[in-house]
Amino acid sequence: MIKAVIFDLDNTLVDFMTMKKQAIEAAISAMIDAGLKIPPEEAKQRIDRIYAEKGIEYQQVFDDFLREIYGRIDYKILSAGIVAYRRAREAALVPYPHVYMTLTTLLKMGLKLAVISDAPAREAWLRLCYLNFHHIFDHVITFDDTGERKPSPVPFLKALELLGVEPHEAIMVGDWAERDVVGAKKVGMKTAFARYGDTFNTQNPEADYELNDIIELIDIIKKENGWQ
Repeated sequence: MIKAVIFDLDNTLVDFMTMKKQAIEAAISAMIDAGLKIPPEEAKQRIDRIYAEKGIEYQQVFDDFLREIYGRIDYKILSAGIVAYRRAREAALVPYPHVYMTLTTLLKMGLKLAVISDAPAREAWLRLCYLNFHHIFDHVITFDDTGERKPSPVPFLKALELLGVEPHEAIMVGDWAERDVVGAKKVGMKTAFARYGDTFNTQNPEADYELNDIIELIDIIKKENGWQ
């Protein structure tokens, strides 16, 4: 019987990559308006490379970018980029269709809910609070809480411990098969692959279930628990 549902955050509850793309494009445009003298395509390539080297959550990406261009930080250009990035991020940070409905239905069904994210704690909680999801989940486990990223079993075992359930009593929902599905299966959890958030064109996620819409999770839980 499934007693708990554990979700990945980015590209499972929220379309993180679309948000990131729009925010970066807005920042580049604002920096050019403030005096940046390189084409937007080159700026994007340089910023993408910094993210590739230092991680998608790296917070000083524009600082490094400007040092690379000018050998120093031009604070007028930097500030214009940061403000535009934050405004675009907030406008684009929305949940996937039916996420809120699905979460509230699962709560009404008596299930415990948690999040496992590889994001730093500050960034994960900011996204959850902005979406007004911070009161929904019983527990949120981030990279800062365990020092381990998926597919390490550590964050999954931590979530199970906090929720007070056995592995076979929980299902993991995530968009990254090599991290979310593999990690959850290692510890004996059921898995549901969020096909709707897949950015890798994954052919065979090897999950127990595949979701084209998160709302399909409700019928899966009912089936698993014999409630249909």
